[in-house]
Amino acid sequence: MTIKQYQQEVDSWIQTVGVRYFSPLTNMAILTEEVGEVARLLARIHGDQSFKESEKTENHLLKLEDELCDVIWVVTCLANQSGIDLTKALQKNFDKKNKRDSERHKNNEKLNS
Repeated sequence: MTIKQYQQEVDSWIQTVGVRYFSPLTNMAILTEEVGEVARLLARIHGDQSFKESEKTENHLLKLEDELCDVIWVVTCLANQSGIDLTKALQKNFDKKNKRDSERHKNNEKLNS
């Protein structure tokens, strides 16, 4: 599935199953919540925090996968609401990073030690 197809499928789902888009402010609050879930899981999977006893039998990578998809979903909703073609925007962003960082990371002593 391309990014454009994904944007179209999200829009179609919102218009049929979801009835309508939430307001951008509500979507921003939902995005904050979803990113918080990703952070919570990463702090426990890769960081120093531990899972609650009741969470220890769950498949944490599947949960992380699901939460990351939720983040992408809400970002896509916000892009759709704003009239942003994510394919074009991502390419522009990639070009910006290539131009800006072409030598920056190669010459970073912290990354080369």
